[in-house]
Amino acid sequence: MSLLWDLLTTVLLAGGVFLGVSGAWGMIRFPDFYTRIHAVGVTDTLSAGLILGGLMLQSGFTLVTVKLVFILLFLWHTSPAASHALARAARQDGLQPQLAQRGEPPSST
Repeated sequence: MSLLWDLLTTVLLAGGVFLGVSGAWGMIRFPDFYTRIHAVGVTDTLSAGLILGGLMLQSGFTLVTVKLVFILLFLWHTSPAASHALARAARQDGLQPQLAQRGEPPSST
């Protein structure tokens, strides 16, 4: 049974790391602020959830697990709200999304 828990923990941690790295790659790769914040905002919440889930499995049913649950709930509420606040502030400041012209392929920069 311990091998099963370790395998499941490894899968959760690897999935969380993969999503975190893909969010970082999106931050570098996407062309404008709004697409970058979307890439990071979506992946960081799920990445944190998977990593904390893996840590909960490794810690067993202890006080550490309760603390990890509270951290997870805090991140699930604050991360999307922070992404929304950043996007709203950028929009109110006048930052316009980058749009492709009709008939023009999307830029690769």
